[in-house]
Amino acid sequence: MAEAIRETTRRFAADRIAPLAARVDAEDWFPCDLWPEMGALGLHGITVEEEFGGLGLGYLEHVVAVEEVSRASASVGLSYGAHSNLCINQIRRWGSAEQKAKYLPKLISGEHVGSLAMSEAGAGSDVVSMKLRAEAVDGGYRLNGTKFWITNAAYADTLVVYAKTGEGSRGITAFLIEKDMAGFAIGQKIDKMGMRGSPTAELVFNDCFVGEEQVMGPLNGGIGVLMSGLDYERAVLAGIQLGIMQSCLDVVIPFVRERRQFGRPIGEFQLMQAKVADMYVALNSARAYVYAVARSCDAGRTTRFDAAGAILLASENAVKVALEAIQALGGAGYTKDWPVERFLRDAKLLDIGAGTNEIRRMLIGRELIGHNPPVAQ
Repeated sequence: MAEAIRETTRRFAADRIAPLAARVDAEDWFPCDLWPEMGALGLHGITVEEEFGGLGLGYLEHVVAVEEVSRASASVGLSYGAHSNLCINQIRRWGSAEQKAKYLPKLISGEHVGSLAMSEAGAGSDVVSMKLRAEAVDGGYRLNGTKFWITNAAYADTLVVYAKTGEGSRGITAFLIEKDMAGFAIGQKIDKMGMRGSPTAELVFNDCFVGEEQVMGPLNGGIGVLMSGLDYERAVLAGIQLGIMQSCLDVVIPFVRERRQFGRPIGEFQLMQAKVADMYVALNSARAYVYAVARSCDAGRTTRFDAAGAILLASENAVKVALEAIQALGGAGYTKDWPVERFLRDAKLLDIGAGTNEIRRMLIGRELIGHNPPVAQ
């Protein structure tokens, strides 16, 4: 089934997304018209059960879809991952029957855009230090504070938002927020180095009242909701980096076949062949690890350190491959006439997003020293 998803997504991405990729980046433009088209293909609900309108498939298929979308445009791939995994999959895993019935159909169809809001200006890796507070009042909660670095924020109809309802890690709760709720507004838009066209903005809550029915998961159990989703988030978003590396090879291989120096195609020089070989191995080593972790997720055997390890390897390899793609093209690679400079700017994000590589290394090292972990199957 993963290969069927790959073929369907690849054709759509080549026909509809790739022609828009340069404009998405240059204009920082979010092509929201793609969302219903992707919904019609079933891409938004890959991991959602059929009874709620999804395909009832697994994380491996989801990774493959993100990979192929990102091969055409990493910016669209990031927004797609935030929508389909961070928002839809969390509602699928933690929402009540009523919440699933209310929110999932329009999110899965692409009529609505989804988002997840965890980070704040002063709470990134240390997410427990978040300041957004939800005060209990008659019939619900009143939210005050801000969120920052939120993907899809300006276009989102439904947002999974984490707020303080108590103290410490046991005082965080997940809420389902709708864009038209009184007291909720979009703040400043963030102008990024890469992943342009995947909109990032601040959320502002000013006495925003939400009813008790908007609580998702256990009251004061939001840290469990949040942390349980991080493993799947890391596995799925690692697919973005796989797509970027494949797109680098898509550009470099034809270029070195055609570019001539000293009377020969530069691809005939051993040093250039070695460069392409290194790029290929970097992609496929990361792909093997990411796919293994996705299969473990599907089998219920995922481990936090392997989810972190997969995106760590994929993110660092993608930056290296993008740098090599620029080098392979020489002066042309340093211009905006070729997309490889965009690939580098896009690749850098996931050294930072979904948990920095420093945090991933700390997590992996701590887990390995403290346990005797199994190998991802």
